Amino acid sequence: MFKKLFTLLLLLILAQNIVLAKAVQNEDKKMTRTDICKENYRTLFKGEALPKEGTDTEMMAILQKYIFGEVFIVGELDIKTREMITVTSLAVQQTLPQLKVHLNGALNAGATPIELREAIYQLAPFIGFPKTLNAITVMNEVFKERGISLPLKSTETVKEEERYQRGFEIQNPLYGDEIEKALEGLPEDMGADVSRFLTEVCFGDFYTREGLDIKTRELLFISALVTTGNTVTLKSHIKGNLKAGNSKETVAAAIVQCLPYVGFPNTIAALKTLKEVLSEQ
Repeated sequence: MFKKLFTLLLLLILAQNIVLAKAVQNEDKKMTRTDICKENYRTLFKGEALPKEGTDTEMMAILQKYIFGEVFIVGELDIKTREMITVTSLAVQQTLPQLKVHLNGALNAGATPIELREAIYQLAPFIGFPKTLNAITVMNEVFKERGISLPLKSTETVKEEERYQRGFEIQNPLYGDEIEKALEGLPEDMGADVSRFLTEVCFGDFYTREGLDIKTRELLFISALVTTGNTVTLKSHIKGNLKAGNSKETVAAAIVQCLPYVGFPNTIAALKTLKEVLSEQ
């Protein structure tokens, strides 16, 4: 008798939990893009979205509901990753006031100072050192304002004489010798120099650093290339992302996350490039 009562009690509790879970799901479905926007905005910026006062409240309402209430729920990216993708895109564009805002947002979403520093540092081989230094200046301003001690700890792991070999060990499984072959036949074999620089600098100096794993580094480069509109290099890095362990869904979500910051043309071109890669596999 006791067993039957115990079993019945367990069934009642289970049924009640199912009802509560469904109620929560239904409640989530009822959330409007405005509700979602306000929730994400509070998490990122510790303030209230959709200001009622100011010179351009209509523009801000369109922007905030679109970005934080719609784009931010496309795909299975966590809010920290979304902000790091955003930080990357803004650093590439050199939209420094917005970069400062989103560096703060990324920290509020759980990104560490080391992670953000690595995300900015690794842009140098893609956008050049001057633009990267501009982004570093803004990043360090944010850190100082938040009481984060500088310089941050070193995350360098490679010795001078190891740069090529360590870089090659990362580059080759993802990209093989495609750059070396593409640059063959240039005057005085300068293509070989550039190919070596790529291995030593991009992969040897930056990819070997601690703070971000290879999957994350590759995913952030998707954002950089969507932003520049370089679909040729993007195609190569989509393949690299898949080899590094990022799913096609993750790559697609990362591309869509760039949409409000780079516009529809670059984003649609990137999504078409993703489709091309997937159709070839």
